Amino acid sequence: MAQKILIIEDDKDIRDTIVYILEEEKYEVVSSGDSKILKSINDLNPDIILMDNWLTEWKSDANGQQLSKELKSNPATKHIPIIIISAVSNIKEIAEAGLADAYLKKPFDMDELVKMVKKFIK
Repeated sequence: MAQKILIIEDDKDIRDTIVYILEEEKYEVVSSGDSKILKSINDLNPDIILMDNWLTEWKSDANGQQLSKELKSNPATKHIPIIIISAVSNIKEIAEAGLADAYLKKPFDMDELVKMVKKFIK
């Protein structure tokens, strides 16, 4: 059974590219343009989550950092590795504040993405 990756990215082009690359690596990929998919996180049971920090649906009310912190604070989901993805200059601090396991700064190299995913799911 393939390991499952959940991608939450509101930019369709970036999301589609990540999906394509990871499916080529034989991962099962579930993707969404917004965080509503997190309502079914227990049913999805992903092995890892890749999440954009700036989700346009939230405007300034919430973001990937806050969602990551919520997931990491929940006993049912805290074990799932989370990688925050963003183009902001302070991505390291954002990932740390969100209790994420790692971060990727946009634009990133696809080989770097694959390497990081493999690091967290073996």
